[in-house]
Amino acid sequence: MEDKQLGKKIATGAKWSTITEIIAKIIVPLTNMILARILAPEAFGVIATITMIISFVDMFTDAGFQKYLVQREFKSVKERYINANVAFWTNLVLSFLLWGIIALFNEQIATMVGNPGLGIVIIVACIQLPLTSFSSIQMALFRRDFDFKTLFTVRVIAIMIPFIVTIPLAIMGFSYWSLVIGMICMQLFNAVLLTLKSKWKPKLYYNFKTLKEMLSFSIWTLIEAISIWLTVWIDTFIIAYFLNEYYLGIYKTSTMMVNSLLALITAATVPILFSALSRLQNNDSKFNSMFFKFQRLIAILVFPLGVGVFLYSDLATQLLLGNQWGEASNVIGIWALTSAIMIVFGHFCSEVYRAKGRPKLSFLAQVLHLIVLIPTCIIAGKYGFWPLIFARSLIRMQFVIVHLTIMKVVMKMSVIKTIRNVSPSMLAVSAMGLFGYILQSFSQNVLWSMFSIILCALFYFVILFLFPKTRVELIDSSKRIIPQRFLKSA
Repeated sequence: MEDKQLGKKIATGAKWSTITEIIAKIIVPLTNMILARILAPEAFGVIATITMIISFVDMFTDAGFQKYLVQREFKSVKERYINANVAFWTNLVLSFLLWGIIALFNEQIATMVGNPGLGIVIIVACIQLPLTSFSSIQMALFRRDFDFKTLFTVRVIAIMIPFIVTIPLAIMGFSYWSLVIGMICMQLFNAVLLTLKSKWKPKLYYNFKTLKEMLSFSIWTLIEAISIWLTVWIDTFIIAYFLNEYYLGIYKTSTMMVNSLLALITAATVPILFSALSRLQNNDSKFNSMFFKFQRLIAILVFPLGVGVFLYSDLATQLLLGNQWGEASNVIGIWALTSAIMIVFGHFCSEVYRAKGRPKLSFLAQVLHLIVLIPTCIIAGKYGFWPLIFARSLIRMQFVIVHLTIMKVVMKMSVIKTIRNVSPSMLAVSAMGLFGYILQSFSQNVLWSMFSIILCALFYFVILFLFPKTRVELIDSSKRIIPQRFLKSA
């Protein structure tokens, strides 16, 4: 693909992906804000365990084929569609098989995840498995072609479903069932609309040779996905085992709200970055330049969000969740701060490994982190909720060190250059944090807090503008999310 054409596709894809995430991150938190005032934390705790189960099984139904279809350089459209067809039928058969296993052992599974007596809820919720497997291949093909405009249309309509289904059912007293039914409706809509809009349609064709070739790449992506799942969900499992649904609801809802806020940036850029790096995998210079460009732009936005939520966690909790979620404030604060660091220095490294066709490196990173994470969470969990929360949040810094080490040793990306790449943002956000702390000492009034947040944002960007290179990039980015001629200047 020509540099100019790729640059144009990246710019267009980034625009639609960003618009999608902006709308999603307005509507989804708004939905959760309403539901948090209707449903008790225990209801969200139940959904957290169900989501944990579904996300685990989804890894096996997808088997890493989405990443394969995006990363692989096919010789022709026909070859791409053959691979898509094999991936589709494999996903669908596996999803029904695993759904059947869940139905057979539903009560045992419910007890294992800390929700005895909810086996029927798990069976019903897992209707999503064949639905997600039905649409995942179409989604991968849209991302490969940078067709984020179509994904925008589907996503925006889908996230409106909770207003039509979930919230009315919650008001009627359906508790966690309102969330389960809403999730199923969303996945059903995605499956139908993506299939209708996709150029590729599933056909009655299968080839075991093609499957073998796909698995040679995807098996490591699957193994990596399992390790990522453990990293993401091990704390949920431990809280469900040692504590109860109330604390699980507090924890998962708090971290989910923070992740949703920061995903306004990451979810809009990760698919673009992976697709772009995959196309540049054979050109190290442009590959590295693209990565550092993304990292700088992400840091400019993520750092102030993380530090800002940490400083104003009480206000964020009150606005996002309401009065019955007071204990969530400290969770939201510490998770936001560590998430900002994690995103800038670790989150995008896995995309580098996969884009280079080396998912084993991501798996290695996950394993090195899990070796420390699992015993830390188990030991901290025995001492109660808060020791577990702070231990779980701070141990993420070890994961950052692991990623930076692999990037240096294997990918030949300097740690010093990586840190220096975002140093203007680090200096600016440090000054902003100190400024915000001083402003908070004057008053804890809600109006003053909101006004001081605006002052902090202005102060942050004033500091950034003192750096000439950052100033140019900020002005350029205000015109276009990703410059169309980036690859020429890279």
